[in-house]
Amino acid sequence: SYMSGFGNEFSSEDPRCPGSLPEGQNNPQVCPYGLYAEQLSGSAFTCPRPANKRSWLYRILPSVKHKPFTAVPCGNLTENWNEVEPDPNQLRWLPFTIPKSTEKKVDFVAGLHTVCGAGDAKSRNGIGIHVYACNTSMVDKCFNNSDGDFLIVPQQGKILITTEFGKIMVKPNEICVLQQGMRFSVDVFGETRGYILEVYGAHFELPDLGPIGANGLANPRDFLCPVAWYEDRTVATGYTVINKYQGKLFSCQQDFSPFNVVAWHGNYTPYKYNLENFMVINAVAFDHAVRVIRTAPLSSNLRGWLREPW
Repeated sequence: SYMSGFGNEFSSEDPRCPGSLPEGQNNPQVCPYGLYAEQLSGSAFTCPRPANKRSWLYRILPSVKHKPFTAVPCGNLTENWNEVEPDPNQLRWLPFTIPKSTEKKVDFVAGLHTVCGAGDAKSRNGIGIHVYACNTSMVDKCFNNSDGDFLIVPQQGKILITTEFGKIMVKPNEICVLQQGMRFSVDVFGETRGYILEVYGAHFELPDLGPIGANGLANPRDFLCPVAWYEDRTVATGYTVINKYQGKLFSCQQDFSPFNVVAWHGNYTPYKYNLENFMVINAVAFDHAVRVIRTAPLSSNLRGWLREPW
């Protein structure tokens, strides 16, 4: 299940725990069911209201209850753009090879390959472009990007993304945005490949439509965010949290699943979008952007007036 809208104020609670979302309070002294209240901020908390991004999460155990982070190898993930000498010639890449599961088990994190980018995460300015090629689901492991937002574009194979906000199924011809600081795990259903656009220091926005008018392109109602879902699961062998921080990877261990958020509310969420819903502006579109019922030329420069009977 999903809720529709872009940047809306959402609220959701798992139906297994009715009343778990506090009413009229963000951080009560005692949360329902003995949950812990945490705020996840996607902006400075003092920034103007239209730009303020945050969500309140009500979870079984605090997210900080883990052992210290330690550095781990980055593999093919990098933001050092000086590793390759500049080349003004036209370049292209062959498709990245998807490893065979019979030869080597590769999950989403291990299958990340950086293609190109600009800027750096430390200055909070720039982008990174990556490819993922994997064949195995992430088991007792999650990923957290502290550097920026991930826009994931599956090219082959669907992926099931479990987040602290709920679950998102993303298929080819759909895109998904996982914003900075959100923990997630990726399940795959065979050999899987896709693209990732990483944005440092900013969040994705819908552009103004200008002379197009009020409708067309990507409509806000077509964006979908998940409903609350949680698991209260202890992992005796250890649950691994991988954090991407300033272009490097770090890992820590904890003994429980991080997807223990029973309820949440706010406007800082993961979301997905089906590209079939993108309404292009041309003669073969599936929708009419503006309903014009009368056009009256007012002068030689063909100025007119329009009325839309909504």
